[in-house]
Amino acid sequence: MGNVKIVLVFLFFITFISCGKSHKERALQKYNLAAGLCEKGDSLAALQELDSIPVLFPEAFEAIGNAKYLGKKINSEMLFRKQDQLDKITGQLTELEKLFVIEKTEFDRFAQFIPKAQNFGHMWNTSYLQVHLNELGNYYISSNYYGSEWLNHVALRVCDGAFQAKTDTVELKSANNYHSDFMSTHWEKVSYKEGKDNGVIQFIADNANKNLKAAFVGKRTYSIVLEQRDKQAIRDALSLSNLLKSKTQLEKDIKAFQQKAK
Repeated sequence: MGNVKIVLVFLFFITFISCGKSHKERALQKYNLAAGLCEKGDSLAALQELDSIPVLFPEAFEAIGNAKYLGKKINSEMLFRKQDQLDKITGQLTELEKLFVIEKTEFDRFAQFIPKAQNFGHMWNTSYLQVHLNELGNYYISSNYYGSEWLNHVALRVCDGAFQAKTDTVELKSANNYHSDFMSTHWEKVSYKEGKDNGVIQFIADNANKNLKAAFVGKRTYSIVLEQRDKQAIRDALSLSNLLKSKTQLEKDIKAFQQKAK
């Protein structure tokens, strides 16, 4: 009786396998799925399906050949779209860069974009927010205090009367919290790098047309009304930062698609 059961199980297993779809059929099914995704505009998902065919079904030669052909076609189309996007961004960059002076000193690893509106000649003896942007799109701001008394400020709060944004704290002992003095004049510069601005940059950019007050927060608090030129410089720098980062990513994508399209 036990032997009969084993035979029956074996026969059922053989029958199940024979009734299942062949590798060729399953590969074709995956190819058709990829083609459907491509028609719907989901090119990345289509490529993922196509790339999986030779891995899952190495003996389905016809499906593999069709998958390679369609994959190259999709890559070529995506390459064209990426190049078109890069052309548009390059044009936007050309216009926006006119608002900046591009400098690279012996101490700079990357070129710096300095807003023309923030002319150091008329800002060295005043308190203001400064833009720092390099060619990679890395962007941060600093709060610069100038006065007769130490603030020892560690943060910045910007408000429009109803809403506000506040940076993270930059401790006095941090290398990004700099102090200097000459005779009875004191300078403090706090740099909000690596996301320490905590949304303040975006807040200023979104509200650049409003009256904004900036408070330098520390052992004492010192407030200024942001000049329109500084608000505009911060907004323009944010736009430029986003474009520079998009350009870098597009150039990487184009290089990858060029390799796949060969």
